[in-house]
Amino acid sequence: MTLTVNRRGAGRIFGATTALALLMGTSAMAVDLTIMLNENDNQSAAIARLIEDYKSVAPDVNISLNVVGYDVIRDQLKGQLEAGVGPDIGLITDLGGLNPFYVDLTPYVDVAEWEANYGAVLPWYRAGAPDGIYGFHSELTVTGPFINVTLFEEAGVEIPPAGATWDDWAEAVRQVKDATGIYAGMVMDRSGHRFAGPAMSYGAQYFDDEGHLITDQGYRDFAERMVAWHADGTMPPDVWPAVSGSSYANGNEMFTAGDVAMHMAGSWNVGNVFRTVGDAFEWRVVPVPCGPAGCGVMPGGSGFVAFNVGPNAEEAAKFVAWLGDTDRARDWYTSTLAIPAHSGLQAEGLDYTTAGASEEVSAALQTFALGAARAAADTPQAFQLQGNKNAFVMFNATAQYISGVMTGEFTMDEAIARIDAELLEKAR
Repeated sequence: MTLTVNRRGAGRIFGATTALALLMGTSAMAVDLTIMLNENDNQSAAIARLIEDYKSVAPDVNISLNVVGYDVIRDQLKGQLEAGVGPDIGLITDLGGLNPFYVDLTPYVDVAEWEANYGAVLPWYRAGAPDGIYGFHSELTVTGPFINVTLFEEAGVEIPPAGATWDDWAEAVRQVKDATGIYAGMVMDRSGHRFAGPAMSYGAQYFDDEGHLITDQGYRDFAERMVAWHADGTMPPDVWPAVSGSSYANGNEMFTAGDVAMHMAGSWNVGNVFRTVGDAFEWRVVPVPCGPAGCGVMPGGSGFVAFNVGPNAEEAAKFVAWLGDTDRARDWYTSTLAIPAHSGLQAEGLDYTTAGASEEVSAALQTFALGAARAAADTPQAFQLQGNKNAFVMFNATAQYISGVMTGEFTMDEAIARIDAELLEKAR
């Protein structure tokens, strides 16, 4: 197998395998597959190594990686698939929204085993359909905050305990900001997905009795807090207000540079923080802040799926099914520092130290996992929203129009009306 990687925005890994696996059978000619993914921590390196291993299973399958920016997958992939083009396999987050383009993995897996191990997340890929196995959930993510413990200590500010509210945390980080002179108290990724968990803490239901996506008073209550926190400098102007439309932006660099005391991100960011911060300061993942309706987080994550738009859909499905087998899944979750979606591996527990993780990282992942369990009880609508095929309509509208209130483009009434109009037009 020959490996070449171009780090100027895209990479390609080409593989020619050398042994034949009886399970997969033989191919009359070589098959070329492409996987599209964004670079998140060391995922491209992990999948490259597994592609090498796949040569013992399917020697005539050549697999290349197209490493792109997340915005390409988020904003362009669906259009490509609708046009009948695109990759054979994708590592995606719009799990329900791309369902029409998935290949059913059922013929290539042990259905009972997959239902037992991945049953909690399989419905997210089905978009309301009753059955079918459409993807290997490669990372169970949970939203939640990272804090800079060193800044709190320097400021002499007590870290709020588990169960503290978002208002409690906002006051605490303002005190840290005033005492240390940092740029802002806290930052939240510009994403309706990040916004949703806290909004649910304040009573946002996200669905009406008929299952339609809606805004409500709880949604508005948290939106007003976000606008106020940007107005008074608790949150920085560089993320939500500074980006146009529904575009995504994150606060990683602000947090890892020590410019903010708190970053509302999620479990997928643990590896990045671990590697980037090093020993520059002490950091910690804390239990998600609460509101009157509970302590909401958004579960989610990414998964590998095979698309039905190319001539090699069957071979693509076989590779995704192979990735989701327990042994490969263990390898993947451990090497990418991901919370497993596989219930057997959750019960088994993963030794992340084999991938160079510290006790700090293990504790962070455990905190996120506990947050997911609590959210299942407090805010079950989070799991319903994650699997809804129109979730990104809500997420994108939230980012665009709540940001518009922050910049003065809209009043809150106007923003809510525009969000409701988009939901009526695109999500019914």
